Amino acid sequence: MKKNKTANVMAGIYMLVFAALFLVLAGRFMYIQATGEVSGVSLDKWAEQQRTASYQMHAERGKIMDKNGMVLAYDRPAYRMYAILDEAYSENSPEDLHVSNTGETAEKLASILDVDANEIKSLLDDAINTGKFQVEFGKLGRQIPQQMKEEIENANIPGIYFDEEPMRYYPNGMFASHIIGFAREVEEETEDGVEHRITGVTGMESVMNKILGGKDGFISYQRDRYNKKLLDPDEIIQEPEDGDSVYLTLDQKIQTLLEDVMSQVDEQYNPAKMNAIIMDPKTGEILAMSTRPSFNPNSPDNVENWYNDPISSPFEPGSTFKIFTWAAAIEEGVYNGEETFKSGTYQPNERIEKIRDHNQGKGWGSITYDEGFMRSSNVAASKLVWENIGADKFYEYLQLFGFEEPTGIDLPDESVGHIQYNWPSEKLTTAFGQGSTVTPIQQMKAASAIVNDGKMVKPYVVDKIVDSTTGSVMEETETEYVGQPISPETAEKMKELLASVVNDEKGTGAPYKLDDYVVGGKTGTAQMPDLENGGYLTGRENYVFSFLGMAPMDDPQLMVYVSIQQPELEDTETGSTPLAFIFKNVVENSLHYLSVEPDKTESHRIEEVEIPEIDGELTEDVQSDLKEKGLQPIVIGDGETIVSSNVEPGEKILPNEKVLLLTDEPTMPDLTGWSLREVMLFADMMQLQTESFGNGYVTSQSIEAGKPIQEGDYLGFELATTPNDTASEENEEDNNEVTEETENTEAEDEAE
Repeated sequence: MKKNKTANVMAGIYMLVFAALFLVLAGRFMYIQATGEVSGVSLDKWAEQQRTASYQMHAERGKIMDKNGMVLAYDRPAYRMYAILDEAYSENSPEDLHVSNTGETAEKLASILDVDANEIKSLLDDAINTGKFQVEFGKLGRQIPQQMKEEIENANIPGIYFDEEPMRYYPNGMFASHIIGFAREVEEETEDGVEHRITGVTGMESVMNKILGGKDGFISYQRDRYNKKLLDPDEIIQEPEDGDSVYLTLDQKIQTLLEDVMSQVDEQYNPAKMNAIIMDPKTGEILAMSTRPSFNPNSPDNVENWYNDPISSPFEPGSTFKIFTWAAAIEEGVYNGEETFKSGTYQPNERIEKIRDHNQGKGWGSITYDEGFMRSSNVAASKLVWENIGADKFYEYLQLFGFEEPTGIDLPDESVGHIQYNWPSEKLTTAFGQGSTVTPIQQMKAASAIVNDGKMVKPYVVDKIVDSTTGSVMEETETEYVGQPISPETAEKMKELLASVVNDEKGTGAPYKLDDYVVGGKTGTAQMPDLENGGYLTGRENYVFSFLGMAPMDDPQLMVYVSIQQPELEDTETGSTPLAFIFKNVVENSLHYLSVEPDKTESHRIEEVEIPEIDGELTEDVQSDLKEKGLQPIVIGDGETIVSSNVEPGEKILPNEKVLLLTDEPTMPDLTGWSLREVMLFADMMQLQTESFGNGYVTSQSIEAGKPIQEGDYLGFELATTPNDTASEENEEDNNEVTEETENTEAEDEAE
């Protein structure tokens, strides 16, 4: 009886527990049915999300253009690869639409992607084992170019599919890389998952990221379990807003000239660094700017130097700084160019270290101050500051020239130099550019006063911003004057002095003479601090050699600063040798390109060639005519008639330039030895999709020479830095032009 009583009690307890559970579950179901929610989540919304496919519609990132509308950066299509793994996807299909054999799939993909097949097979097998419907391939499956996509599709690999995604492309490769910068794809976590977008990392791509980036759109629709759109998909589309275009002040042709010669000098002299700026001194527009080491923004890996040195790296400038010492003396009314002084050494009193001229303190005897500027005398500069201008007044002029403030150039990471001006010795050495530091762009801004009747212009690189949809100009930069440290009369006198440095037999700038234009400028040879032992480095190569010049001197259209640090020189060469090669090639050709009238009439002046009528003419006749005119015609194809060219009738170009002649039966030319600029001219003519690898000159190409080509074809090509024989011959001629006087002056330390 006692046992039955216990069993009845336990049965009652179980019934109560089961009843309670039933009531809880029933209540829960009734609540869900009444509210349509589970844990605060709407079942209707959840179900809608499960059957709704939503995809981002990427806005096209705005283009970066040069001042003439040449494209420097743009989005071009690339592809993201993924694999469908669920065999149900192949239902009702005569052939497999999913990955049916992971080993075979991995082998085929690995041979095209040039990766380990086991890596791909492991990824596919793991995804199948975890029951995934589809899988992406990570980094190796992103940013796949058109050619590779087509190669994979032609391999007929079941279950492999592609989604189009944008890729930022820089058609000129290593070209103003520190100005343009680069953009790359980044992942961002959103409510809908991970989104991929292109974001600027450095340079203009970063500074103008919001303007270039635009606003993404999206598309959503109802789908079935296989991601196929329903008959009534309830589709929603929000169109993307494309980014706006940014036009820079850079001139693609001048920048290309600069990049080409700097690459040649970099290869030949292996310097630690090189910098160059080409500016319109009347407006402040930066027409070209380059630095070495540089990088290709299409593959910014292992970058040696992220800094845009012309604006971000202050250094002791050396004798180019004497421009401002002489300008201050003239403006202050204490300068007499015909007054003489004893060169060699100068010591105001025994407590101040002796100042020496750059030829070991030998000097040139008693010379005038005008000659002291031509010969780059440190003694003359020091005496002007200490005895004529006054150290405190000279410091005021340095502030007027803006050497203790940023220029305000519209580029990121501008730095400001420091005027070291506490002790008498520092005040003396600052007079000739030692001890104190400035940036090249600060010197360019200050020197612009000499061109503009004493007024300085603010340098800038953004010309305008244009609405990508309407083509209307949204913002435009105008020339801005930012101070007047000197008078028009002082500016005119300084132009005369600068011209004497290059054109007088006593000047240090003889290597920078041009055939067609009168050049003025100032050389500099700055000592480099010895960071380990203190003091300065010794040795004929341990300097920063520089030149700040302008041309033509009667009405300067271009102002150029070039510098090279620790070049590997031959015994017969001076620091001016590589700099003169850069300056002469770029400035002479740029002035001709800008149609600046030559101010010299010597018989050896290069005569430009006027292009005759070409389109529709017989190929043989055009080719013969252009050869007679001293040009290099490149015939594209085997047709009898010319249908287009890269030049226009009436256009004037320099002798020995390549002229591309497209015939009515185009075939691929042999691009070996072509520069990147020449290849891009050809690609633009044929509307080819291009992809470049490396820098310098073409060594191989994806389309075999002689093969038929048509618009839209893909052309990949490799480049290597191999200066041509012509460049070497020109450099050798430049070396021979260095006079004995220049060798004696430039080989020593002007900044000592």
